[in-house]
Amino acid sequence: MSQADDAAETETPLLFGRVLDGNGGARQIGWDEAQAWQPSRPGEVLWLHVCRTRPGVQQWLEGQLDIPEPTAELLTSDQTRPRAFREDETLVGTLRGINFNPGAEPEDMISMQFWSDGSRLVTLRRHPLQTPREVVAMLDRGAGPLDAGATITMLAELLITRMSQSIVDMNEILDELEHDDSEEHAERMLKQISTIRRNCLSLKRHMAPQHEALEQISRDAPAWFEDHDRREIAESIARLRRYLDDIDISKESALVLQDEIRARSLASSEHATYMLTIVAGIFLPLGFLTGLLGINVGGMPGMDDPDAFWAVVALCTLLFVVLIVVFRRLRWL
Repeated sequence: MSQADDAAETETPLLFGRVLDGNGGARQIGWDEAQAWQPSRPGEVLWLHVCRTRPGVQQWLEGQLDIPEPTAELLTSDQTRPRAFREDETLVGTLRGINFNPGAEPEDMISMQFWSDGSRLVTLRRHPLQTPREVVAMLDRGAGPLDAGATITMLAELLITRMSQSIVDMNEILDELEHDDSEEHAERMLKQISTIRRNCLSLKRHMAPQHEALEQISRDAPAWFEDHDRREIAESIARLRRYLDDIDISKESALVLQDEIRARSLASSEHATYMLTIVAGIFLPLGFLTGLLGINVGGMPGMDDPDAFWAVVALCTLLFVVLIVVFRRLRWL
């Protein structure tokens, strides 16, 4: 991004502005120039990327672009559920992407609102979003979208494509957990699996409405949204559907692995409890016998016999062997 873009980001609602030339390139445009912009030749499109939380954005949308008040409120509000609709010859929508800002979690989502009449495109965001920066970098290289419809299509495609990396990362973690020692690291593994399941649920909850929004664009977009743009949107819809299916598979895999780890931990605990019960069952009669012979009362047999101790040891050994045999016959051992 140029220094002029950085200056615009601090002084006005404009984060960057470009005039698409219809051949994949664009020239930079400032906030003041954009207010009076008119296409100088066929095929030019004005694209303004705006921070919607800065003062005066809604008034600018209503006054400069003649956007109805309810639509302007929608474009600047925090109601970020993905949706899209046609309003006369304009297309309005809200899309979501994964938050890749430092310190963010995959389930954190960032919304981007957009409005376009075919010759002008305004995109709005609250938090930094990488996707518009990628598209404007392509325009600056001369390899960007040709018109407003292609720009909207490319933005939607990149937002969806970024989902794949989060899904791949979750699947890699699941693969590692499947080969990990669940007995030694059960607590850590269960914590990781719970995080993955929460991420899957959050991604599915946030991205499923985007599927409906893209279908709405494909069906109801104005005539300036050309057939090739509709085909690209259809491809994005198919890709999003595959990603949503992958999220379901990851969620089910995490659930199966979680149940397996819990079952192993429970079986290990039950086995330990069982062995302790067997040991107690063996030594309980021996403890009773030695306790009985150890009472300090007169008349205990063998008190004056030097061989009595060894007789008691032999009796305990015999009793121990008998108990082992009995337990084995009962299949307790």
